[in-house]
Amino acid sequence: MLDADHKNFSRRHFLKAAASTTAAAFVISSVPRFAEAFSLPYVTLSDPTAKAMNYVEDASQSSNAMHKSGNACANCQFYAGAATGYGPCQLYPGKAVSSKGWCTSYTAKNS
Repeated sequence: MLDADHKNFSRRHFLKAAASTTAAAFVISSVPRFAEAFSLPYVTLSDPTAKAMNYVEDASQSSNAMHKSGNACANCQFYAGAATGYGPCQLYPGKAVSSKGWCTSYTAKNS
C-alpha cells in the first residue's frame, strides 16, 4: 500500500511532467515554421522557372513593364514567408524567394 508521501510525490511528478510536455509540444510545433525558410535553397536567377517569370531578387531593380512600384513578394498572395528575408513561394516549390523580390506572376494579397 502507498503512503501519503509517495502519493504526493507521484502527483507532483505527474503535474510537472504534464506541464513540461505541454510546453515542449508548443515549442516543437513552432519550430518547423521558422526552420522551413532557412532549410530551403534560394531561387537563383538562372532557375528556369525564375527566368520564365522574370524573377528579380529586388523589385526596385525590375525593368519589366508589368511591375508597379510597391509590388514585391512580401505582399504577394503566393508568398508565405516573413516580411523580410527569404521565404517559401507557391510558384517555386521547395525553394525560397526574397521578400523584396518580384516576378510577372505577382498577385496582390487580398486584404
